[in-house]
Amino acid sequence: MDTHFIILLACVLAVLLIATAAAQVLKRRAAPGDLTIQNLTARINAWWVMVAVIALAFAFGAAGVVILFALCSFAALREFLTLTNTRAADHWALVAAVFVVLPLQYILVGIGWYGLYSIMIPVYAFLFMPILSALRGQTENFLIAVSEAQWALMIAVFCVSHVPALLSLQIPGYEGRNLFLIFFLIVVVQSSDVLQYVWGKLLGRRKIAPNLSPSKTLEGLVGGVLSASVLGAALFWITPFTVVQAFGLSLVITLMGFFGGLVMSAIKRDRGVKDWGHLIAGHGGFIDRLDSVIFSAPIFFHIVRFYWDVH
Repeated sequence: MDTHFIILLACVLAVLLIATAAAQVLKRRAAPGDLTIQNLTARINAWWVMVAVIALAFAFGAAGVVILFALCSFAALREFLTLTNTRAADHWALVAAVFVVLPLQYILVGIGWYGLYSIMIPVYAFLFMPILSALRGQTENFLIAVSEAQWALMIAVFCVSHVPALLSLQIPGYEGRNLFLIFFLIVVVQSSDVLQYVWGKLLGRRKIAPNLSPSKTLEGLVGGVLSASVLGAALFWITPFTVVQAFGLSLVITLMGFFGGLVMSAIKRDRGVKDWGHLIAGHGGFIDRLDSVIFSAPIFFHIVRFYWDVH
């Protein structure tokens, strides 16, 4: 596992070095103050930081990964809640969501209690949070406020927690290598986002949802999804999948990632904002970086658990 990890890390660093060098060449050739080049440079710099953080979490093993994604969920939940129609009557429910439900979900994930973490939020949290709000006696916009808080938990905590939950899977012959499942998921889905952008710039003609995301085109979607799926197939050697299985799973998670991006864009348009936040220079907020993973992680987890896990 150590050798594979070093090889993969070296490949990622090589890609970042090439991207950094290319950005510097483009910067010298571009006009002073070119916003596109500035944005590209900011994104590459942000990726250096994010790769370093993820590599550090991986180095600390399962505990480091669980803590990392718990912090990501905290930041994402904070971003989501700032855009909701919160009322004074919802404060108890929101405090419970942030300081009780979120840490409890990740504790359950950390100890591998699938029977509880798989239903804790969509059953118990969804039932008890409205009770806390109802006890305050304020009925105006009650349904809207409760629904927004529940959706925030679903998106920012429940879905994201399925990434470290991959560590709890028990796959025969794959013991001790589950970190590579997380690597596979993140690399394939995030590569799909980048490749969809590249193919869209090169060949994009027909827009898929111009009111939600004007830059997304059918040509970009097809090119990006297929290219990322081929990349996933090439990474089969770090997974318990065959080449064909890796390609099929990559196809599923990249499509879910695309639709996740559309849903998140719809919410942003509804709220009248461009980005979820500004914490990551050049990338917006945490949800802007996690939107594709949010929708793909639970699907990937349950497919792998159903077909490969001993349960």
